[in-house]
Amino acid sequence: MITVERFLRWKILPRFMMLLSTAMSWRCAEWFMALEDPTASQSAFVSVVMGVMTGVFGIWMGHEHKEVSNGNQKEKS
Repeated sequence: MITVERFLRWKILPRFMMLLSTAMSWRCAEWFMALEDPTASQSAFVSVVMGVMTGVFGIWMGHEHKEVSNGNQKEKS
């Protein structure tokens, strides 16, 4: 039987959210590249989305380095 602690150790929700965020930014880039004559506001929108993804990826990678050991959070060195 799968316990709550074991399910949380798999980090399914954060990984799913990162996958969805990556797909959203990919679609945004595809949309922008398909435009014939992009405006400044459209360029700014894509720039903000890509900038946010940089931050999201950095935060996600920082949290992936944590491990759960006997119920205590420990940072890997």
